[in-house]
Amino acid sequence: MKLSLLSLSAALSLSACLFAQTNDPVLMTINGHPVYKSEFEYIYNKNNSNNSLDKKSLDEYVDLFINFKLKVEEAKAQGIDTTAAFINELAGYRSQLAKPYLTDQQFEEKLMQEAYQRLKEDVEVSHILVRIPQNATPADTLAAWSKVKSILKRLEKEDFAKVAREVSEDETAEKTGGYIGWITAFQTFYPFETMAYNTPVGGISQPVRSIYGYHIIKVHNRRNSVGEVQVAHIMRFTSPNDSLKNKRAKEVIDSLYQCLKNGEDFGTLASKYSEDKPSAARNGELPWFGTGRMVPQFEAAAFSLKKVGDISEPVQTPFGWHIIKLLGKKDLPSFNDMKSDLERRIKQDERTNFAQQSFVNRLKKEYNFRLLDANVQDFYKLLQNRTLNDSVFITEIKKLNKPLFTFADKEYTQRDFANFLEKNQFTQKSIPSEVINEKLNQFINTELLAYEDTQLEKKYDDFRFLMQEYHDGILLFEVSNREVWDKALKDTVGLASYFEKHKEDYKWVKPHYKGRVIYCKDKNTFKTAKLIAKRLANDSIDKYLTSRLNSDSIQYVKIEKGLFVEGDNKVVDKFVFNKKEKFTPDTDYPYVFVVGKLLKETPEDYTDVRGAVIADYQDYLEKEWIKNLRSKYSFSVDKNVLKTVKEN
Repeated sequence: MKLSLLSLSAALSLSACLFAQTNDPVLMTINGHPVYKSEFEYIYNKNNSNNSLDKKSLDEYVDLFINFKLKVEEAKAQGIDTTAAFINELAGYRSQLAKPYLTDQQFEEKLMQEAYQRLKEDVEVSHILVRIPQNATPADTLAAWSKVKSILKRLEKEDFAKVAREVSEDETAEKTGGYIGWITAFQTFYPFETMAYNTPVGGISQPVRSIYGYHIIKVHNRRNSVGEVQVAHIMRFTSPNDSLKNKRAKEVIDSLYQCLKNGEDFGTLASKYSEDKPSAARNGELPWFGTGRMVPQFEAAAFSLKKVGDISEPVQTPFGWHIIKLLGKKDLPSFNDMKSDLERRIKQDERTNFAQQSFVNRLKKEYNFRLLDANVQDFYKLLQNRTLNDSVFITEIKKLNKPLFTFADKEYTQRDFANFLEKNQFTQKSIPSEVINEKLNQFINTELLAYEDTQLEKKYDDFRFLMQEYHDGILLFEVSNREVWDKALKDTVGLASYFEKHKEDYKWVKPHYKGRVIYCKDKNTFKTAKLIAKRLANDSIDKYLTSRLNSDSIQYVKIEKGLFVEGDNKVVDKFVFNKKEKFTPDTDYPYVFVVGKLLKETPEDYTDVRGAVIADYQDYLEKEWIKNLRSKYSFSVDKNVLKTVKEN
């Protein structure tokens, strides 16, 4: 979401109005703008919490807060709050901060708890599928439903697997009898999962709809979660139509199993002989997995291994032969440990649609939503024998303009919905009433959520305060960068002048040697380098020495430049500080000399202590800036209101 300058100004004006309630008096006035007690109280208590290392007294904080607000006023005077960069940055923060307020968090918590409870239990299921085409006609849906009813009738007397083999439209049913195996949460469509968990052991479910069609589910068994395992495997592929290959695969896997029994290393054999190349590259190791992630035969064999290091006998799956080694086992983590992962998975799952619809339904009640059903019928009629992108349909719906729905004293017309339909034409439905209902729900949800988004500052104090904090914080950063931080970095004249006036503040405890240590490869280079260094200006030495004496292939001279105290550099210690310790030059650069000066007490210029001078100069600019702001803008504090500020 991006806020326009107009909408941003409106939001801030709304925020200001909201502070002006009888129970929220004006605490201070800055440049003619009121600051309400609630805003100050929020910021003060947030920055002076029990965990704060640098608590301020109330009076101290009032001064800091005034300075803060004066800087914000200066930022606005400079037009920073009207720049595209500011508007876009604030809009980005608002979009992120608004998300938790635009969903039913209680419902999401309920979904997380439900999912966790399901993860604690596995369900063994089979199913029968009756497919429905994606663009099904009413006749298609009716035919599928009739088939489902006839299947349910048969299941009253006949074996589920037998019926599944004969009528299920799942391609694997003829071989599996509809058997899926053990499932847990997040592994199937949410409605399928819900029906499976709500059907008793031995029972057959009512039909449940997915994007593929109708499912009838049989629940065979339930068990406590077996957690997750990590295994390595050695695999040899088989093929349904190649008996010779299958025979050879069995011979090889039996031979490898015998090698393992004789003590050979599993990882070595896996990397050399396993035909599952990705895992073979990791000594056969597979990622951790739980219920329903592997084919049933592999899963059953893996979970039957008891101790880390145990190895299975050869196991056959539809893909080939495997030998499995257990590397690790772990139980289901606690709800608190899984909560963030559950939240992420729910947002990626169709459950999130249920959570959002729950929130929208709540908004409908709150804002007195009313739909005029009779005026929806016009869209049904016009869509008969047409599609959403039909030019005649688009032309005709643009002629409609009756009221369609209302909420929060806002009216939406058929024309509004027509404009939405023109821009949102994708659908997998084909029945006119279903298409229109789907799109109308999307339109209603979009408008309700957009309206709710505009009400957040009004409805939630913490959101309003947080947005004000981000708004002022961005402005504070930008204006401080202009007036203090960036200015101090670039103002070389100001830095030099400040240093000269405060030179005594930068006295050294130890003398510093400022200059160069020059390392030479041979005696001739040494003589030439000394002569050049003696004759040239200080700022030309480095460039001239390297360009004159070094070639592309050989570095005859190396230069080390800086400020040195005793102990920093052995050459400086010997030639400048006259240390008695024996000095042995580098064998590659045996000839060394120094060029520079000894600064006994103070730096020569600000560049010698650049970091410290910049920090001090920034402090100086900050203080001067605040003096200027306090004379430039008016401000006042209501002492009586200040006495009522509540401290944590």
